[in-house]
Amino acid sequence: MIIGTGIDIIEVDRIAQRVGGDSGFRDFVFSKDEINYCDSKVSRFEHYAARFAAKEAFLKAVGQGWDSGLSFHEIEVVNGPNGKPGLRLTGQTEKKLLTLGIRIIHVSLSHIKSMATAVVIIES
Repeated sequence: MIIGTGIDIIEVDRIAQRVGGDSGFRDFVFSKDEINYCDSKVSRFEHYAARFAAKEAFLKAVGQGWDSGLSFHEIEVVNGPNGKPGLRLTGQTEKKLLTLGIRIIHVSLSHIKSMATAVVIIES
C-alpha cells in the first residue's frame, strides 16, 4: 500500500552556492558517503542537487518538513549494485519514522546542468 509520494525540483546553481560555501550546509545535509560519492563525480553539483531533491521529496512523501526533528544527513541516497538509487534512513530519523511502517522506498533521480529532480514513493 502506498503511504505517500513526493516530488522535488531544484536549481543546481543554488545547491552549488550552498555546498561550495563555508556555511556547513554540505555536512548538515549530506552523509559522509554521499559527500564522497558526489565529490568523485565530474558534475558533482548535479549529483548533490539530485540528492537534495530526493531528501525533499521524501519529506513531502512522509508529510513532514525540516522542522519536524528529522535530520537531512540521516536520509541518505544510496546506489544499488546496478546503480539504482534508493534511500537509507539512519539514526534518530529512522527511529522517529518506525511508526509509519515504511517497507519500500522507491526513488527516481534526474539531473541536467541546470536542474535536478527526484520522485519518491513510499510503500508499507
